[in-house]
Amino acid sequence: MAGKNKVTRLVQVVAGFGAAAAGGWVISRYMFKDKTKHAPGHADQLETPKKWDYNWDKREPKSMVRPPKSEKDQKEYENNLEKAKPTASRHLLFIRHGQYNLKGEKDEDRILTDLGRKQAALVGQRLKELDLPYSLLVYSTMARATETGKIVQKFLPPDIPVNTCSFIREGAPIQPEPPVGHWRPEQSQFFEDGARIEAAFRKYFHRAKPSQEKDSYEVYVCHANVIRYFVCRALQFPPEAWLRLTLHNCSITWLTIRPSGRVSLKGLGDSGHLPPDCLTTN
Repeated sequence: MAGKNKVTRLVQVVAGFGAAAAGGWVISRYMFKDKTKHAPGHADQLETPKKWDYNWDKREPKSMVRPPKSEKDQKEYENNLEKAKPTASRHLLFIRHGQYNLKGEKDEDRILTDLGRKQAALVGQRLKELDLPYSLLVYSTMARATETGKIVQKFLPPDIPVNTCSFIREGAPIQPEPPVGHWRPEQSQFFEDGARIEAAFRKYFHRAKPSQEKDSYEVYVCHANVIRYFVCRALQFPPEAWLRLTLHNCSITWLTIRPSGRVSLKGLGDSGHLPPDCLTTN
């Protein structure tokens, strides 16, 4: 009988522990739920996400074809709409210039250092190893980007078209958020540079023309601020966030523009082709 009472008591104790554990789980869950509900930035309090603008480049097929005026025009409209649809993707590979002489007072004095030239050769070799059908090389007219571009060109097909562009020179694209204390350009610089860099974005970022049959791969050699701004704009992120991104010298940033108007980031500041002693950010 005594043994039976001990067993009964043991069962009661275990049951009590189970109830307490269950109650604790319920209480803790309730407390967690309550705290989560009122926590700043919780999903319940977030704004409705902004939908993707498929006509961001003003080349969405429906915006390029005049709508039918009557039912008899419907077939012609559908044919024209089909002709206006792109079928190829554009791949834009952005290379940040190599390390350069920071002590130069003028642009022509801010040429690449020995390390910068080595970085340029390494990224050129990387592009060669990727063995993509490159269709265009564009580089900024600033000395450090021009020098980097000419080194990279040696590793690309000899018949590749080469252009220079002053629109993708370094600058202050837009006031960053959050601001930083050590870098505060004049308002006029944002006003002037921002318009130029935005014009460059509109010039180079758009879906392929309907006449383009195959995917294209274009290489652009320019500057960190420009590339960071382009990434935010292309992905429809707040452009003021550009300064939150960091790029190594001679890193590769790869963006793809699909026929549908979707944009994807295949790589941001990829520097795996550079050994540790070649990683710099100036």
